[in-house]
Amino acid sequence: MHDFPPAVPGFNTTVRKHQDLPTLEEVRPDGSVATRLSPELERPRNRRQRGSDGQPDTRSPFRFLLWLLRQQWDVVLAGAGVSVLWMMPGTLGPYIIGRAVDDGITAHDTSQLIYWSALLLGVIVIGAIFGIIGHTWVVRSWLIALYRTTKMVARKTGQLGHVLPQRTPTGEVLSVSSADSDQFGALTEVFARAVGSLVTFVIVALIVLSTSPKLGVMVLIAAPVLVLIAMPLLRPLQRRQTIERNRNSKLTSMATDIVAGLRILRGVGGERTFGENYAEQSQSVRKAGVAAGIWQAVTDATGILFSGLFLVTLTWVGALQVLQRELTVGELISFFGYALFMVAPIRTFFELAQKAVRAQVSAAKTIAVLEQEPPWIQPDRPRALSASEPLIDERSGFRAEPGRLTMVVTALPDDSAALADRLGRYLVVDHEPVSLEVDESLKGGAAARARAEKERQRRLLMIKDRERAQGAWGVRLGGVDLAEVPIDEVRRHILVSDTGSMVFAGTLQEAVDPHARLSLELAEAAMRTAAAEDVYEAVPGGWQGRLDERGRGLSGGQRQRLVLARALGVDPEILILVEPTSAVDAHTEAMIAERLAEHRAGRTTVVMTVSPLLLHYADQVALMENGRIVATGTHHELIGSEPRYRRVVARGMDEAEVAPIVDTVDVIGGAASLDAIDDLRKQAWNVLDGGER
Repeated sequence: MHDFPPAVPGFNTTVRKHQDLPTLEEVRPDGSVATRLSPELERPRNRRQRGSDGQPDTRSPFRFLLWLLRQQWDVVLAGAGVSVLWMMPGTLGPYIIGRAVDDGITAHDTSQLIYWSALLLGVIVIGAIFGIIGHTWVVRSWLIALYRTTKMVARKTGQLGHVLPQRTPTGEVLSVSSADSDQFGALTEVFARAVGSLVTFVIVALIVLSTSPKLGVMVLIAAPVLVLIAMPLLRPLQRRQTIERNRNSKLTSMATDIVAGLRILRGVGGERTFGENYAEQSQSVRKAGVAAGIWQAVTDATGILFSGLFLVTLTWVGALQVLQRELTVGELISFFGYALFMVAPIRTFFELAQKAVRAQVSAAKTIAVLEQEPPWIQPDRPRALSASEPLIDERSGFRAEPGRLTMVVTALPDDSAALADRLGRYLVVDHEPVSLEVDESLKGGAAARARAEKERQRRLLMIKDRERAQGAWGVRLGGVDLAEVPIDEVRRHILVSDTGSMVFAGTLQEAVDPHARLSLELAEAAMRTAAAEDVYEAVPGGWQGRLDERGRGLSGGQRQRLVLARALGVDPEILILVEPTSAVDAHTEAMIAERLAEHRAGRTTVVMTVSPLLLHYADQVALMENGRIVATGTHHELIGSEPRYRRVVARGMDEAEVAPIVDTVDVIGGAASLDAIDDLRKQAWNVLDGGER
């Protein structure tokens, strides 16, 4: 049975266009326009996800949990069967002991005593063997559910890409992938044991019914009655566990934000403030955990109390029947043994109810992530892209000629980043993500209303993203608008590498060549162009050396050059780089500038930068101001004729002071030594900053 790791299909990155796509506006009878929510918002948009073809059923938390159990029904069923054999000593043991007492001890029959004793030994051995197998099997079931959820979240993250953190905080997505997936594993594990307990419960009930109908009925109805008694405790338990899970997710989000912005926090002295906020939230999580633990203890104590009362009642009634000669001593011992044994199945049913409550809370958060759909619409008539055509952005007037190295200069980094997003067909962030967390301490129906409002906000974001992604995109490759091409095809032709690109844990080879498509020669060429040879030397083990998550252990410049090498290794037809050398020194930057032009010769490359060392090698430079291209030309042409360009590149240096240095750099160009170029650049910074750089 090959079921681990579980097979999880991917999600399509585009969806079919719906004729009934909801809008955000409606025209009133008086002609005014008002925002509205269509009925489509009242239920999940992704109707196609009904639990078929491996896609999760996200219509409700309960349906999602049923779907999750169906995905591994064979493992759950096998686990239940193993559980039945595991509990065989408790199921058949009391009966065998009773027969040994009546047929062997009371009747003074040694052979019968030996027979029933040997049978009991065999049952115990079988139970021990299947106890070992059962433990292994339930852990297997747990891990399958856990990793299935983790992989689904990873698939959804891959499907939505940069859109997901715009809708849902990253820390909360991580919480779903880790903590909530563990709740699903716990549910499948206890569900298999509960099914096995139900089977043994029925077997025991049949045995005692055939022996004493009165006691048999007591055993049969005891478990349901005890569960019903504890049901009123499950609602407050659920509410407090939800509060704990929400506060813990918020704590995870805070930790993610702090780690991501640690350098900035250190720079502005904000470590202590954020540390205190994290400590305060941590204490809030602790208090919520204590409150949930108290109700958990009350629920467990209730189960033990009423199980004990059931045991006492059963023993009392059985003793009366012995006195009335309706039962033998051996049968009474059997009933007493069954009364003790039945505590285990009853507690398993309680455990199932408790873990189902927790899983319901986790399922609600999980489907809030999994039900999201990408904004990209599959074109009715997809068109093909050709890299031999110019890349044109209509909003800014930017134009990149095919096969040339074009650089964009602007005083506002956000403008160049927005241009890069448009060229790669990425949605620009213009709103805050909607948290999955709800303050469950709210009284009455306030918590339910808060959940409904958050659900409404999430669906509004999905619709807003869909509307922004529809229609003409405004970026053309030749005569083809990017909206006329499937998004996967756009990604294959156009690669955007920006300062937010990540380095993941793994080997150096995986970091440079994640798709395992490069030969050693090509990988080394990419590393050389990015001037990242020192990264190879710094990692013990060479290509198979291990990198930590986010490239910890490397300097900021080394990480940046590693990201550049990875982008170069993909060798896309159109490569867009955003500030690829912002974290490296001038000497290294000069090497990258020269090698990049050589490496990308004949292919379209766009670089967002203000570095003179890079700009010197550009075939064409475009100056952007207020989101529009206001001047184009070579670096030498613009530095000599365009004051606005000089202000951006030289950062406000006086023309009389800057011109000799700039002219010298332009004259010597690539013939100068790297040290000479570095010295000239330092002279320029000395003029600007009074020698501080």
